[in-house]
Amino acid sequence: MTEPVRVVGIGASAGGLESLERLFAAIPPNTGMAFVVIQHLSPDFKSMMDELIARHTEMPVTMASDGIPLEGDRVYVLPPAKHMIVRGGALLLTDREAAVFSLPIDAFFRSLAHDCGDLAVAVVLSGSGSDGSRGIVEVKRAGGVVLAESVETAKFDGMPQAAIASGVVDSTLSPGELGAAIAELPAREAEPLDPRIATPTSTILGLLHDRFGLDFALYKTTTVARRIQRRLQLSRIASLDEYVERLRNNPDELDKLYRDLLIGVTSFFRDVEAFATLEREVIPKLIANLPIEEELRVWIAGCATGEEAYSIAMLLCDGFDEVKRPRRLKILATDVHAGSIATAAAGSYSFDELAHVSPERLARYFVRRTDGFQIARELRNAVVFARHDVTKDAPFTRMHLITCRNMLIYLEPATYRAVLSLFHFALLPNGYLFLGASESPGSLGEEFAIIDDRWKIYQKRRDLPLVSEVKWASHLRRRKPPTSERRLLEVYDDLLDIYMPPAFLLDEQNRLVDSFGGAERLLRTPARRPTTDILEMLPEDLRVTISSALRRVREERMNASFSNIQIDLDGPAICRVVARPIERSRSVLVTLEAITRANPRAPGAESDGSSMKQAVREHVQGLEDDLKQTREMLATSDDQLSRSVQELEATNEELIASNEELQSTNEELQSLNEELYTVNAENQRQLAELRELTADISHLLEDTDIGTVFLDRELQIRRFTARIVRVFRFQPTDVGRKISDFATTLLRPTLFEELADVLATGRSIADEVRAEDGTLYFLRMLPHRPRRGGIRVDRPEGVILSLTDITALDRARSQAAGPRLQ
Repeated sequence: MTEPVRVVGIGASAGGLESLERLFAAIPPNTGMAFVVIQHLSPDFKSMMDELIARHTEMPVTMASDGIPLEGDRVYVLPPAKHMIVRGGALLLTDREAAVFSLPIDAFFRSLAHDCGDLAVAVVLSGSGSDGSRGIVEVKRAGGVVLAESVETAKFDGMPQAAIASGVVDSTLSPGELGAAIAELPAREAEPLDPRIATPTSTILGLLHDRFGLDFALYKTTTVARRIQRRLQLSRIASLDEYVERLRNNPDELDKLYRDLLIGVTSFFRDVEAFATLEREVIPKLIANLPIEEELRVWIAGCATGEEAYSIAMLLCDGFDEVKRPRRLKILATDVHAGSIATAAAGSYSFDELAHVSPERLARYFVRRTDGFQIARELRNAVVFARHDVTKDAPFTRMHLITCRNMLIYLEPATYRAVLSLFHFALLPNGYLFLGASESPGSLGEEFAIIDDRWKIYQKRRDLPLVSEVKWASHLRRRKPPTSERRLLEVYDDLLDIYMPPAFLLDEQNRLVDSFGGAERLLRTPARRPTTDILEMLPEDLRVTISSALRRVREERMNASFSNIQIDLDGPAICRVVARPIERSRSVLVTLEAITRANPRAPGAESDGSSMKQAVREHVQGLEDDLKQTREMLATSDDQLSRSVQELEATNEELIASNEELQSTNEELQSLNEELYTVNAENQRQLAELRELTADISHLLEDTDIGTVFLDRELQIRRFTARIVRVFRFQPTDVGRKISDFATTLLRPTLFEELADVLATGRSIADEVRAEDGTLYFLRMLPHRPRRGGIRVDRPEGVILSLTDITALDRARSQAAGPRLQ
């Protein structure tokens, strides 16, 4: 069985030709890797890309054909007007539809990720637009290597910038450095694990913990060590100490290491049979046993970019619809990686990413966009995405189903057991646990019934007081020592308590800011829901009075008072309630003044009730006015909101449609521009070669001492050499004039008629002719038939007239003939 070949996909567009040349010039011919070049090419242009690249590498360069198997130490180039992917170790080509906008680099990178996995290498070179930036995310998820040309060296930095913005690029280098880095990959990855990294330094783990709050000491040591060594190699750093220093000084490198450590391979309905088992054996029972008024609760731990969460959501929605029950479900999808959570929440996926989703589900749960599909609003609303670390954060509870696939295998055994313990605690009795193919409940096996051993689906048997081995740390705040300012405030407080009557200071929302003179003894804190609203904390009788006073103050912006109000302040008492506005801060000071102790036996000791009745009447009238006004405002607001919602929805749909059309048009224009630039670059190379060839021919004609004139089909002068001026008085400005307009020193009256005959019949003429000065020339008139598409045209398109001075040859012949005659 042959070993799989590492495949390097190279995406380039405008300005990419020079980058490709420098890249391949730095790659030796014996790396064992296959190289595939994907460029934006005009479908109407015959590409010479294979010939141009072949000048800079010793590897064979082939224009790709459908079904061609990939071999090491070879370069394959995308032909024009074709769409190319890799599958089963071979290149598959299809015709590119002219009317359909495509992103050939993204498409190839995605297929590269699926076919080659961690043997995939994606390289993004110069180009405008963003092609390649989506495909490299798939390559990274599959464990492959992603490289990009640095913005400084790229002639067009659109594609490299878009790739870097995706956050998955391992290194950004110049084309020559990229070539050297690619060449080192096989040898570096074959190296054994560096013993210095075998136990990751506490410094690196500490830097990661400080930056991201994640303790990688809980993850398998070998996995962490391998990822650190990989970053060391891609950064082309030999010393571990040097790498640690780089992590300290370069946040981007720390981010890259963090992303490498959290790479998760995921897709829609990954392991189709596993999801089919879940759909058949678990979901119908979950829904059947769920009370009609309850909500089905699901926790997707380690959701990555959301594909698995949405897959589960689709299965559950289908299950509810099948039994014609309303979709009462809440799915909590969590992950430690904030970037993955953001991608999942956006809910936007490419065509290739949805390959395993049936057409029926695509139609029901997705909305078609220009470059892929968007999760439909109803399905999106069923899933809540949140950042959560299962190794340290408190678990969610009362779950009917928990899925955590292919994450536990990266944890240390103790952490593995602790997380499983938390899952057991989070599940309701008879709840289900869905793990990855290489995971199991381990020591908690007896607490779970096996539903499907192959696909690791389990059911919780019972509740147990399982003790989590994960420790949560609490951070205690230290009290600050008192300062001079603080001591001064304490003195002010003492003075206010002594000289200030009982009072409350309230803000504009009636929230208690401060209390004076022991007034706080009148307040009662509501049970269960503490509040700072003064009206919620006052006794009922006093609440009505103070509410009326506050209303009057706010409406009239002047003092309001009520007399003979009975309160209970260390016993029954009668007081006057005064509310004063404080304009500067829009606050109100409520004071309880002229407090006298009530004597129940004395006549008139009780309040006369008139102020209370007035306060109650004002309070009730105010409430009725408020209620009426609120109803009118609600009715108006409801109408306005309904109209606004309808207008916004219509506007939003129009904007989405317009945006998609503009985006599609913009991308098509970018693609066309890149194709034109590529064609122009190749044309410039050809022009340069033609200039060199023309110069060589001119030098040849001049050095051979042959007078030559090139005539077109109208017998007009196209170009001539200096020697022809001896018999025709041409000037450089005479190009384009008919040759018959000029006198000649040749003694051949039929010369112009013969030229016309050569043009008409295509026959050649060769003869000797003498000039007026006695010079003898060998005259040749040849029809000019250029090649088009490799085939010589039938009809002449011009005539080439040449004159070779043979006077010396004639003289020698005469001298040689003289003795023979004697």
